[in-house]
Amino acid sequence: MEPSLNVRQKVAVAEIPKLGAAAATKAIEEWGQPKSLITHVIFCTTSGMDLPGADYQLYKLLGLNPDIQRIMLYQQGCFAGGTVLRLAKCLAESSKGARVLVVCSETTTVLVRAPSEEHQDDLVAQALFADGASALIVGADPNVDTNERPLFTIFSTSQVILPDSDGAIGGHVGEGGLTATLHRDVPLIISKNVSKCLEQAFLPLGISDWNSIFWAPHPGGRAILDQVEERVGLKPEKLWASRHVLAEYGNMSSVCVHFVLDELRKRSIKEGKSTTGEGFEWGVLFGFGPGLTVETVVLRSVALN
Repeated sequence: MEPSLNVRQKVAVAEIPKLGAAAATKAIEEWGQPKSLITHVIFCTTSGMDLPGADYQLYKLLGLNPDIQRIMLYQQGCFAGGTVLRLAKCLAESSKGARVLVVCSETTTVLVRAPSEEHQDDLVAQALFADGASALIVGADPNVDTNERPLFTIFSTSQVILPDSDGAIGGHVGEGGLTATLHRDVPLIISKNVSKCLEQAFLPLGISDWNSIFWAPHPGGRAILDQVEERVGLKPEKLWASRHVLAEYGNMSSVCVHFVLDELRKRSIKEGKSTTGEGFEWGVLFGFGPGLTVETVVLRSVALN
């Protein structure tokens, strides 16, 4: 816990925009449209903080329009992979022709430190968290003339703070960097409340069979996935994408759920499924994080033909 925040900040402030720009460049290339059509940027990170922020640095790195509208989200944590989709949906639907570039970028530089008897939680955090970045483009009116094709449709979004969860997940930025708090009851608290989130989100669709949808929950840890699977009565294969991302990349905070969506659509294409959601029409994305906060995003897959 020696004072090291200045050194950590120096690394994060310089590298987080670069990591995000690398992901954004790939997303724009796959999108296949001129980057001049991007009207909004949402940049999300729990790593480092500066003025002007990582959103401004991204604008410069990518050479985006100077009149682009920017939103910078700092210190949201793991649920923010859903938050950015909620905000992007609002922006896209409120401005005709809007194209929202969403970027999440994270590094463990802010929390890595030597082990100690006094701070054993740090060992858990360092074993679990990892670096990564994701990017996607959200719009409300695909231009078929330019072969602009969506991968998923965001049907609805919601956010809730779970009851009796104060202090379950948290973080504190001090002279020694970021220290994370992960209570052992986090998997239990989340799994106890997932069913209610599902019921409220899918009530308008009349769906109550949770094995009839595709799943993209945040892989916050193996115990979370295990208890959600058991509590909701999911078949083991329903959470394969989240388990794969956790095993291969670790917990990349806000980035993870976007990796999960990418794994779902890639396997769907590889196996010749009828939709980007493994042949299912509807699906759910969950973000879990500090608060204890849950973001629920109902997604509709797109036909593959």
